Amino acid sequence: MWLINNWWKLLAIVLLGYTIIFGLLVEIPDLPIIHETIRNLFFHVAINMAMMLLMLISFIYAILYLSKERKTLDYWSSQFANVGLLFGILGLITGSLWAKYTWGAWWVSDPQLNGVAITLLIYIAYFILRNSITEQAKRSRISAVYNIFAFVLLIVFIGLVPKFTDSLHPGKGGNPAFNKYDLDNTLRTVFYPAIIGWSLLGIWLVQLKKRMLCIENKILDS
Repeated sequence: MWLINNWWKLLAIVLLGYTIIFGLLVEIPDLPIIHETIRNLFFHVAINMAMMLLMLISFIYAILYLSKERKTLDYWSSQFANVGLLFGILGLITGSLWAKYTWGAWWVSDPQLNGVAITLLIYIAYFILRNSITEQAKRSRISAVYNIFAFVLLIVFIGLVPKFTDSLHPGKGGNPAFNKYDLDNTLRTVFYPAIIGWSLLGIWLVQLKKRMLCIENKILDS
């Protein structure tokens, strides 16, 4: 019964184990400039893709809350944003490491990097705003509206602005994307499972946070 209800958790463990082992050991194409650092594709890029998915789910729950005003919808919206923020920070750290070994600096003036940093600050402000409002219904409504605008800005700063400005990132600012220069089948067999694995881990973390909150409430009520 446990396996039937939690098969996706087992899948997350298998996919992330596969990503780490094969991501570090699989033979990769020798690409110019980035060379062995292309392995960060399985971590930095996949984590950022998972972050986008988590923020999208948070955005959907925010819209649902404004239409139905159920407390559980606000909770899921905030917790998906919470874990999404964690993944965003991990993506920023792995991106900085990649920049150091490919561009020669931990941080460069790049629209993609700057856009991620601005987006993370926007979501940090989201949680500061939530914690500053004591009345629950008001906090939930304002947070939902803010969350919707935050996700729109995420798309603008991470997805749109780098495409139309000078950027060092592949697929941005006129640079060819990875699939245009040797994202071969070997890389794909690790990259796509990595995206699924990191995404499932994010959803799992959201569920764990809910269970922790339920335990805390039982302790306080006892």
